[in-house]
Amino acid sequence: MKRLSGWDAVLLYSETPNVHMHTIKAAVIELDPDRRDFDVDAFRQVIAGRLTKLEPFCYQLVEIPYRLHHPMWREQCEVDLDYHIRPWRLPAPGGRRELDEAIGQIAGTPLDRSRPLWEMYFVEGLADHRIAVVGKIHHALADGVASANLLARGMDLQPVPERRPYVADPPPTARQLITSAFADHARHVGRLPATVRYTAQGVARVRRSSRNFSPELTRPFEPPPTFINHKITPERRFATATLALADVKQTGRRLGATINDMVLAMASGALRTLLLRYDGKAEPLLASVPMSFDFSPERISGNRFTGVLVGLPTDSDDPLERVRCSHENAIAAKESNQLMGPELVSRWAAYMPPGPTRAFFRWASGRDGHNKVLNLNISNVPGPRERGRVGGALVTEIYSVGPLTAGSGLNITVWSYVDQLNISVLTDGATLKDPHEVTEAMVYDFVEIRRAAGLSEDLTVVDTAMAPA
Repeated sequence: MKRLSGWDAVLLYSETPNVHMHTIKAAVIELDPDRRDFDVDAFRQVIAGRLTKLEPFCYQLVEIPYRLHHPMWREQCEVDLDYHIRPWRLPAPGGRRELDEAIGQIAGTPLDRSRPLWEMYFVEGLADHRIAVVGKIHHALADGVASANLLARGMDLQPVPERRPYVADPPPTARQLITSAFADHARHVGRLPATVRYTAQGVARVRRSSRNFSPELTRPFEPPPTFINHKITPERRFATATLALADVKQTGRRLGATINDMVLAMASGALRTLLLRYDGKAEPLLASVPMSFDFSPERISGNRFTGVLVGLPTDSDDPLERVRCSHENAIAAKESNQLMGPELVSRWAAYMPPGPTRAFFRWASGRDGHNKVLNLNISNVPGPRERGRVGGALVTEIYSVGPLTAGSGLNITVWSYVDQLNISVLTDGATLKDPHEVTEAMVYDFVEIRRAAGLSEDLTVVDTAMAPA
């Protein structure tokens, strides 16, 4: 048994009937000619053989009586792979759009908290002798870095020590849970002076800094109302696109920008197009960008990140200016985060009481208004640099997307995989009829950036990826 960290618990408490807090991971897999009989039963056998490597898949959430403390993980519980791994078949022609629509449906239902907080869907019917494995994992279980490491283990990209045969632990008694809750509270109280000191040191560093961290573009708690921001619906819609990573790196080198800067710039250009289309105006937006403070390759569970507010220059009609502003705003946000202390929010989250915190998120998710903190979430996660295999079959693409948050009907998540930069977009049922409007606008804006930078407008075709939607 182990306690959820405060940050893990907050991600659990923030889930409501219309705000699902799971993340989505989708791997497209090419079957060799001699393995085209590989089916859901064979895939269940693969996962069963690797279950001791995939420890978080065996975690079961255990609530504490009277909500005296954050929940705990029962680390080795019974796992019914017939329940957790489910078949799905796409309609013809089985292309990118059909897969995206299926993933939207999968993302639109919450996970059962009485079981380990994950599901996998074995998706058949893809064109070109391919299948897809779509994983739904609760954010309380793993952040982007932990999920990437977990995925690497599932694809045998990371060596792990041999483990003993899997044996489930007995469930805890109420007495054990209550005793543990009081003991952990005592430890939290003991850590409070260090947390206060950590906070004071961060405030002092910011005061001593010569940089101005409150430019008009990125001031918090004043994001403009947009078509994105409203009470979100429980339905989910999903869209993907693929760019050649080499093209993005080449463009970034020409402009002195990182991959993350390019992602923010492309998102800014796409959002500008959509804001003009649906709102008739384009003001600067605020994006929450997760920044990890633990990149350990051994970490396969838990959340070790903070959400940093970054201004998006959606008011600029110049693509190169958007790249420049995205670069500067990202640097300012990172420096501010480092000065304040990257663990500030996660440390204080440990002291958030379960009952009132849940009540706050229920209230926030039910408000019929825009989010007062941010407009949308944007993530950029470095994925595996080697091609993985599952059951001997080659993984050709990986897509990932984080959850929607209260009052924000759009999430853009980008994962790199070997030579690909894979864009994933999640919306609710009210923000857009077709989330491919976002992916198409991001690809179009990338072409505009390359044109303005004096580079070829002809993008490299990624032969290993599905054809565009």
